[in-house]
Amino acid sequence: MTDDKKQSTNARDIAQNASENTLALNPLVTLRAEDMFGAGTNMMRAMAAQPQAIMEQWMAFAQDTQAILTQKSEIKPDPKDRRFADTAWQNNPFTKGIMQAYLSWADKVQHMVEELDLPDKDAARARLATSIFIDTMAPSNNFFINPTAMKTFFETGGQSALKGVQNLIKDLTENGGLPSSVDTSKFKVGENVAVTPGDVVFRNDVIELITYKPTTEKVYRRPLFVVPPQINKYYSIDLSPGKSMIEFLLANGIQPYCVSWRNPTAAQADWGMEKYIEALDEACDAAMEISGSDSVNIMGSCSGGITLSTYAGWLAKNGKADKINQVILAVCVLDTMASTDNDMAALVTPETVKAAKMASQARGVLDGQDMAKMFAWMRPNDLIWNYWVNNYLLGNAPPAFDVLYWNADTTRLPAGLHGDFLDMIFTNPFLAKGESNIGDVEIDMTKVNYPTYVIAGTTDHITPWKAVYETARLYGKDATFILSNSGHLQSLLNPPGNPKSWYMKGKANAKDPDAWSEKAEKKEGSWWLDWAELLKETSGSEIKAPKTAGSKKYPSLGAAPGTYVFEE
Repeated sequence: MTDDKKQSTNARDIAQNASENTLALNPLVTLRAEDMFGAGTNMMRAMAAQPQAIMEQWMAFAQDTQAILTQKSEIKPDPKDRRFADTAWQNNPFTKGIMQAYLSWADKVQHMVEELDLPDKDAARARLATSIFIDTMAPSNNFFINPTAMKTFFETGGQSALKGVQNLIKDLTENGGLPSSVDTSKFKVGENVAVTPGDVVFRNDVIELITYKPTTEKVYRRPLFVVPPQINKYYSIDLSPGKSMIEFLLANGIQPYCVSWRNPTAAQADWGMEKYIEALDEACDAAMEISGSDSVNIMGSCSGGITLSTYAGWLAKNGKADKINQVILAVCVLDTMASTDNDMAALVTPETVKAAKMASQARGVLDGQDMAKMFAWMRPNDLIWNYWVNNYLLGNAPPAFDVLYWNADTTRLPAGLHGDFLDMIFTNPFLAKGESNIGDVEIDMTKVNYPTYVIAGTTDHITPWKAVYETARLYGKDATFILSNSGHLQSLLNPPGNPKSWYMKGKANAKDPDAWSEKAEKKEGSWWLDWAELLKETSGSEIKAPKTAGSKKYPSLGAAPGTYVFEE
């Protein structure tokens, strides 16, 4: 394999792993030093009180070390652990021994933490702090131990080290000290991402509404109103041609109207959920007026699904539920108690929530880059150390992939909305048996009754599929639940053509998600095809495709992707 092919394969592997860990709206709280220090202190106390747990693991490590020194150890890395994929880790006795010693040590430390008698919250924090430390100590992160780095150094006559230093200096000055995850110079919004032809047909302080030029002679009258997350730009659903959801919908005669959120500044610090819901309602009215439909099919993903559900509850409370015909939710968790098994649960306490609120209130916004840094340390192997090795130790440029470019193109949350999202953690308003509040928005989920289609990913750790299943259950036992064989963003961006794609489908009428999976129907291919047929059935009659965008009341305000998407 040539060096160029090796680098290309390496870049694809990095991008694939990282794209499974896209930001979405996960880290609303911060990784506070006092929390980690407290976790360490409690762990040390537990270790002192339970010396037997330490001794057992220490003896096991000593036995492994003896086998390693005599080259009789059979310790091997997980085949999926790309840190030790280079055969040099196995062929050289020195690097093999270091690798085996590290793997043994990491295993024993993790087992020791698991055996300590700690309260659930302290145990979760201890696991988190320990995993960060273990990943940091990996020998693959050390230039002088990593055989791939040393080999590349000699093969390039030291040029790899020089380029690595240059990359490091650039990241220190331009990327807040984190290794760059993507070569942003290869992409430009409106030129090679977010390129589907369309028009902005509505604008208020919060939203630009984009509709797209039909690609079929006839279209279905009822539009699909798309509500993306507020923490990233909208164009995850309109990436490169061939993987664009918008492109796919147009090919099936569906009229998508996509919300593009404004990137708020400290001047909009008081924008809460109420401001967003009222703006969303205005945009929905515009989509209905332009299309001539009396209702919309509405779709939301991740935090966009939370906003969508708030809007649905608000409409129901105000007697306007008939604006929505059908709900589609992707990778969205509404029941906050249903996702307590992920890493972020270790950080969510009244103290951390209060600290997060105070921080965003002081600045007026929660910055997307700050969240990206926080999230990176929640997944350091995929979001920090693999780029550390690629960018600095090997001297390569970061990969150029559209998904990673979109993920790096973060936005801000106004302090008001950030506070409303945080409050939901403890109030769990979508489970209320009657009226409840999200910020200043009164909702009534008991009156929400729509045909619902909910999508989750099997390997999604940001919004775990079992928690997303509970979202489907909240919308009723007749909701259709789709489980795609992919991660967080991949379960949403699932264009046909991948021979490895499959999904499971069934009504969310089982109380237990595992019971659902035993009875659900497994299908090959992309769930997009199933969804397209559903949309055709629920989008009204076919009409002649409009030749121009907008209407007399809502004329075109400019070409897609609009102006809000470019706000820094």
